[in-house]
Amino acid sequence: MGTKGIEIVGMDVSELIKLLNKAFADEWLAYYQYWLGAKVVKGPMKESVIAELTEHANDELRHADMVANRIIQLGGEPILNPKEWYDFTNCGYDAPTDPVVYEILKQNIKGEQCAITVYQSILEITHGKDPVTYNMALQILEDEVEHEEDLQSLLEDIEIMMKK
Repeated sequence: MGTKGIEIVGMDVSELIKLLNKAFADEWLAYYQYWLGAKVVKGPMKESVIAELTEHANDELRHADMVANRIIQLGGEPILNPKEWYDFTNCGYDAPTDPVVYEILKQNIKGEQCAITVYQSILEITHGKDPVTYNMALQILEDEVEHEEDLQSLLEDIEIMMKK
């Protein structure tokens, strides 16, 4: 924990850590949702969808690492017990009970849209108050926007194939 690094935060650090722990829970659940979806998905364009889901899973794990590091920098502790992820999550978790490509994509688009909202909120809260967290949230938001676009493009391709 860096004393000066915490001093420059112009907001309640404990509240910020709570927000970040919620995002941390979201990232772990998103990672698992993508990872498991890539294992069970079935249907048209399956291989393309598996590749995309696997890439996104890796990004979500990297996001969890970034958020955990920031929590620690702020003198906090990331959620240590995975059981607590459900208590803290903003975006929840959609089990891939219907492994059809179309359904898996819709579930993950919903998750990305929630993540976009979460990180937009963190940007608004930290703007002008915590440049380090702001920049981290901006980097993650850029990925989440790209993920949504990637998944929606795949979904559109499948919808076009289904019409033919």
